[in-house]
Amino acid sequence: MSLAADTRAAVQARPFVFDALRAGLLNHSAAAAWLVEAAALDGDPDAVAAALRRFREDLPAYATASRGATVSMRSGVGLSTADDAAEGDAAEPLLRVGDAAVVPEGDRTAIVATGDVDATALADALRRLAVRDVDVAAAGVAGDALVCVVGRRDGPDAVRVVEASLDAVPATEPA
Repeated sequence: MSLAADTRAAVQARPFVFDALRAGLLNHSAAAAWLVEAAALDGDPDAVAAALRRFREDLPAYATASRGATVSMRSGVGLSTADDAAEGDAAEPLLRVGDAAVVPEGDRTAIVATGDVDATALADALRRLAVRDVDVAAAGVAGDALVCVVGRRDGPDAVRVVEASLDAVPATEPA
């Protein structure tokens, strides 16, 4: 592979570098020096910086879009195995993945967004929650529903974070 192809692959393997490059916020020289070391690129940092500049020219501008969704908070949810959920309350779980389910009895809070949601919206919400040090016990998206389960005390802050993320979901453009 060429140095340009290796540089693109290294950037695509590191989404934070890709986002910064797309947004025009990346110091090409500093990023090149870092990529030479972190990604073990076999090339001069100046050549990698030039490859980054050329790659940036091929990328669409970074953009966000607002999503039409309603966000609510449901207190008193818990995590359970699918077998335990079947034995308990007849209410449907909010989320089920494999043998685990988010059930209507517990000491956690579910943030539920309904409307124009998808995996990109969930990924952005999870990234923002992580930056705020909100521990997410479970999360998922299907159809027009997005669910994030957090600790009870994190509920109000998590609602604000999810609402803010839905106001500016990164637009996904192919690279």
